[in-house]
Amino acid sequence: MDFLEEHEIPIVISVFSVSIVAFLLFSKKPKGCIDPDKYRDFKLVKRTQLSHNVAKFRFALPTSSSVLGLPIGQHIICRGTDSQGQEITKPYTPTTLDTDAGYFELVIKMYPQGRMSHHFREMKEGDYLSVKGPKGEFKYRPGDARAFGMLAGGSGITPMFQVARAILEDESDKTKLDLIYANVTVDDILLKEELDTLATKYYGRFKVYYVLEQPPEGWAGGVGFISKEMIEEHLPEPAFDIKILRCGPPAMNKAMAGHLEALGYEPRAQFQF
Repeated sequence: MDFLEEHEIPIVISVFSVSIVAFLLFSKKPKGCIDPDKYRDFKLVKRTQLSHNVAKFRFALPTSSSVLGLPIGQHIICRGTDSQGQEITKPYTPTTLDTDAGYFELVIKMYPQGRMSHHFREMKEGDYLSVKGPKGEFKYRPGDARAFGMLAGGSGITPMFQVARAILEDESDKTKLDLIYANVTVDDILLKEELDTLATKYYGRFKVYYVLEQPPEGWAGGVGFISKEMIEEHLPEPAFDIKILRCGPPAMNKAMAGHLEALGYEPRAQFQF
């Protein structure tokens, strides 16, 4: 009995210590595969053509459990060569999250005169892409806002999609999201199937309103450019716990800044990717 009493405390401490070590080992967030200062190469394992000028590129990470290590709303810098053989770099936002272990994906719209577009157009499965990151000023924590209003144009949808997925797939995050997404034609809408799936799955938390410059016959969405009236109708009204995100071509970003100012959204409540 004296022996048990003498060794009881060390045994308890030992078991407690092992439990703490095990908790730290298994709860520790996996280390990311990218470096903000050095380029690293990732192999293209699958290329899926989505339209005549849009493709989805899947790149493998070192192991099936590896994660890219990209914070919500931030981007990577991709390096390639243009049609003249000159080095070119450009930022892109993956459509995948760190919950998608073992790979990351980029949805790329390739423009005829785009220098980086040339590099992606020429990429074949088995080729490697040089990437560094994370980069970007956007930082998100659950509870930062009661709701986000989102304004996107063209390929500017990718950071919005990434942020939306991260928020909606987190069961503890109750933030609401309203998106207005503008394009020229219906064929230009990137990630439409994925966006519609999110809107259906997370009904009441995520809404998307499409705007087209050249709509097809019978189009039920917005027509022309995103207007002040569309923002008033489809985005949350200005409030201390509301934030607005925007990403699109320069002319669109400038126009949206003017609309938002006129509607009373304070600069501190806005973020441009």
